[in-house]
Parts: sequence; C-alpha cells; structure tokens
Amino acid sequence: MKIVTEFPRRVIEHPDMTITMSDGCRLSARVWLPEDAEADPVPVILEHLPYRKRDGTIARDEHTHPWFAGHGYASIRVDMRGNGDSDGLMEDEYTPQELQDAGEVIAWAASQPWCNGKVGMMGISWGGFNSLQVAALKPPALKAIITLCSTVDRYADDIHYKGGCLLGENFGWTATMLAYSSRPPDLALVGNRWHEMWMHRLDHQPFHIQEWLRHQWRDDFWKHGSVCEDYGAIDAAVLSIGGWHDGYRNTMAHLAENLPKHGNQKVKAIAGPWIHKYPHIAKPEPAIDFLGEAKRWWDKWLKDEETGVEADPEFRLWLMDSVAPKRWLPERSGRWIACAKWPDPTIKIRTLALGKNTLGRAEPFALSIASPQDCGLAGGEYFPFAYSDELPGEQTPDDERSLCFDDETLSEALDIVGAPIARLTLSSDKPCAQIAVRLCDLRPDGTSALITMGVLNLTHHRSHEHPEPLVPGETFEAELALDQIAYRIPAGHRLRLSVSTAYWPLIWPSPEAATLTVTSGALDLPLRPLAEGNEWLFDPPQGAPAWKIEVLRPASYHREVAKDDETGQTLVLIDADAGEQRDLNHGLVSGSHTWERWAIDPDDPTSASVSIDTEKSGGRDGQMWKTRSETRMSCDKENFFVEANLKCWENDSLVFERDYADTIPRKLV
Repeated sequence: MKIVTEFPRRVIEHPDMTITMSDGCRLSARVWLPEDAEADPVPVILEHLPYRKRDGTIARDEHTHPWFAGHGYASIRVDMRGNGDSDGLMEDEYTPQELQDAGEVIAWAASQPWCNGKVGMMGISWGGFNSLQVAALKPPALKAIITLCSTVDRYADDIHYKGGCLLGENFGWTATMLAYSSRPPDLALVGNRWHEMWMHRLDHQPFHIQEWLRHQWRDDFWKHGSVCEDYGAIDAAVLSIGGWHDGYRNTMAHLAENLPKHGNQKVKAIAGPWIHKYPHIAKPEPAIDFLGEAKRWWDKWLKDEETGVEADPEFRLWLMDSVAPKRWLPERSGRWIACAKWPDPTIKIRTLALGKNTLGRAEPFALSIASPQDCGLAGGEYFPFAYSDELPGEQTPDDERSLCFDDETLSEALDIVGAPIARLTLSSDKPCAQIAVRLCDLRPDGTSALITMGVLNLTHHRSHEHPEPLVPGETFEAELALDQIAYRIPAGHRLRLSVSTAYWPLIWPSPEAATLTVTSGALDLPLRPLAEGNEWLFDPPQGAPAWKIEVLRPASYHREVAKDDETGQTLVLIDADAGEQRDLNHGLVSGSHTWERWAIDPDDPTSASVSIDTEKSGGRDGQMWKTRSETRMSCDKENFFVEANLKCWENDSLVFERDYADTIPRKLV
C-alpha cells in the first residue's frame, strides 16, 4: 500500500464527538474533518458499527477515514449504542432501534455547519448490511452507499443459515459477539462512569444464539433487514463490493441485477479474489485502490462532480486462474473482466447431464451416498479474515467421502462466470437430510481444487418458509444455485461435481445419518467468452499512515485436524491469537485470544459439538480489565443445547460472572 501523508485539505480529528439520540441516548463518534469545513462545507461519510472505534476497527480506520477527510469529506465513525464508548444497550443485529439511530445520525450530520447536506454511508460486513438497510428507509440526506461483504437476504445468505442448513458460523458469531460486547468503554473518554456503563451492559448482555436458533425457518425475524424483500425501496446510489474467498459472494450480482429492475440505475459491483476485508488491505492480492474508487463514487453522488462512474461496467470481476489448492494464498493470479451489463448477455448456459459417475453424458443410473459426518474438513473457513490458513484446501479427502461426477478432459479453457446451478432427482431414507454440492477443478497434477459450492437442507427443497419432512424412499427434484464465481478452468483439466450428505463444520449435521440415492441430474454452467487479457485495470492501493502501536504480544494463528484416540472423534482445533498492543497516540491497551474446538464422530451426527473460548484484555493507567467467555453447543436428535459462561476482571479482582443455558427444539434442521 502506498502511504499518503499530504492531502489537499488539512485534517483535524475529534476522538469523541457526542451525538444525542431522540430518546436521550448518547452516541460517541470519532470524526475526521477538513480544517476549513465550516467555511467550505463538505459531504459526510458515515460508518455505524458495534466494533469499538477506539480499539476494534482502529487499524483499518487509520488507513481510511483520514484519507477521506483529507480529500474533502467529513468522515464519521460511530460506536452503535451499547458498544465501545456509547451509552445504551444493544439487543441484537440490525434492530429497528439500530436503524433509527443511524437515520438520526444522518440527519444530525446533514444539519451541521460543516456539512453540505449530503451523506454517504459505507461499511464492511455489519456496516455493509446496515448501509443497505438504512438506504431502504430513505433518510432524505442519504444519497449514496458503499456496501462491502454484505447480503440482501439475512436468512439465505448470512452467517446463520444457508440453503436452510444451520451454519457452524451461527454459533461462531454468537461466541464472537459475546466476547466482543463484554468489554468496557475507555475511561479516558467516558470518565468515572466507565465501570457503571460496563456493569449495565454485562447485566443485559444477550447470548444471541438463543434467539437465532428459535428462528430456523425463513420467518419475519429474518425478513426484517433483508432488502431483497423490496429492492424498490432503495433509491440511493449503490456500489457493492466483495471477494471470492469471503462468505458473502452473491450480493454483488444480486444488487447489480435486481436494483435496475426496480428503477434504480445507480448501481455498480466489484468482486475481487479477497477474504473478508476492505479491498485496499485485503488478500489474496491484487488489492485495489478502494479509496480512489470510493472517492469517484462519493464525488459523483455527494458533490455532483463528473467522475465517469456512471459509465463504468455494471460488474467488474477478478477472473481467477486455476492454482494448486492451499490453505493460504497471498496472491491469486488471474485478470480483471468487465461486464458492461449484468446479467452479461454474452454468458451462455452449458448444461452437463449427470451419468453414472460422469458429467456431460446422460445415461441411466442410481447411485447412493452416505458421507461420514466429518466430510467437509477441506472446505476452509466460512469467513477467512486472519490472513492465514483459512482457505479451502486440497479437495480429494472430501471427494472420497462424496458421490462424484467427472467430466471428460477439457479440450479448451472455460471461463465460468456466474452461479452454476445443480439439479438433482433423488430420494432419502430419512425424513430429514442435507446435501453439499461442490464444483471442483481436477488438475493434471492430481489435485482437486474447489471452484464453488452450495448446500441445501432437503426438507427446504420447496420452501424456506414452509419446510416439509421428506417421505423416505419417495423420489423428488431439488435445485440449488452454487455461489457466484469467476474462474478459468484450463484445457487439460476436468470438472467434477461432488455431492455429499455432510459438510462439517461449515454446516451442522442432520438429526440422523441419511442415505441419498441420486437417479438423474444436470449442471447448468454459466460460460462467458474467453477473456483475452485484462478488460479493466484498477490503481494500486493507497491509504493514510498506519496505526501506531507498541506490540505487547505478537499475533499468531494455528489450525489442525486431529483424531481423539479415546472417543474416535475428529477434531478441528483453532488457536487464533490476535496479540496485544498499546496505542501510541492515546495509550489504550487491547488484546484478544480465541480457542476453538469442533468435534464429531464420523458415524454419529448427534455427536457434533463445538466449544469456543475467548479472552479479551485492555485498559490503561493501572486500570486494567480482562474478560473470558466460554461457549458450548451440542445436540441430540430432538434438540440443540447451548451454554456459556462469562467472567470479567478489574485488575485481578473478579467483578462479574454470568451463566447462560438453553435447550432449543430442532425443526427439520
């Protein structure tokens, strides 16, 4: 990244600007402004998050917000109520209160003497979600958003459920948020009431999975905040960005296709090879000049300057080359392609019929599969963000536990661009079953590389709102769209479609081990004419100077798969230490360390269990604190069992402890 220290306008920073909500709740904002903004008012860029501006998102904030301010924007990073240095309580994700607060912040910002009355909103993940959701509420001053690594559908395409299957990340995110929200505000900002604020939060801290697991189908709980319910509600200009190695791969295509259908032509999309990070700091390379791209977007829609963004292709995508699979890739070779329209009219569907372990040759067959419950270990993390061994690995071990359909060796390269669709005719011997479908690249070196995949709870094959038990032995048809992708498979390689009945730990297993029998099917493959080279070029990344810290404990990441000799269980063990550091500007110490243990007996789906323990640490000036959350989830055929223990220390004294426990009935999941 090119570090920029000189800007067109001198920047001043307010580390703790108060914004008071209509109910009296005080929100704390970190604000970067051009020094002369009152004389020459500027638009606002808002990021509204629960992730603690003081010691949470600070590393990326330092690269980003001063740069925007130096180029003529008021850049505002707000701690949502109940988080960081703000008052109040947070009950859940994307609540009406959260969205109302964001709307009030927008109105407040637009009314300031240093604002020209126009506001943009942006964010990655949570901030990408609420940018879309707030845009759908149409605050008058909100003219444009940039939404990164987000979703239009909170049920079908978030961290909770996918294809009606329960994602392991549903519990993982619960554990993360319990640990994240357990920390106190900074006493340097809130003063002597910091301890009272901390205890008030802890006394009301929810264990989110208790609510999330009570909504196993696509009901009103998930429809709230799902902008796919009414794309026509969004009038603001929308730039959607994401990465092929992130869990949110589909939003860019969904927005680029559906917003114009509902009258909003101000939408563009970008997909790179990245993990769950902003694209100026993301890996695998190539990172891009996100700040420059964002400035073009903001300049057009917030300053009415002609920047050419309206003429940009509707979807710009990194077409990935085939590479030998590894758990981490610092760079991903390929090229940028540019689709002037989306859907791209040059993309044609090639249908490949399923045969007896073949792909592309129709023939009668009946093949059965009952995967071991530990199939899926090569799948990688749903949300890689540690810049380490989290990507999909060599797929052969999972292929060997799956039903595989292989194509002939390709005589010419294919550019797969879009969402492949798998259609299967099958039956189950149990009333509840699931499938994971992977499209793989069989390389001449003998490795199997994941191209894209999808999962489906088969009781949802007709509806996510009204699932139905399967009739054992009865044949039915199921269709599932695999995740969007842009991938070149070269001549001399082969395609493989792999079907398994388990995909641990990405999805929680069905209540019983099912055997599926597939009798016919097809794969619809979206193929774009072969790109001859780069069809678009982005500038290399730039940013403001990095966060200045003293490293007190270095970061590290370790993942291993092991066998428990006593129980026979397969274990996935993760030790993710984010380290500990001291901010050299304001002195706050912050640290984090997480341990995960995912366990399952290959022969017993009800043996599935996970434990995630996290320690957070911090403080200043002899006033130190530590929190430890210990979370557990397990199941039997009828129920899920969740529990947690939260402890908090002030210096060396235990000042808070709370236990959570719940039993939640399974509903065809």
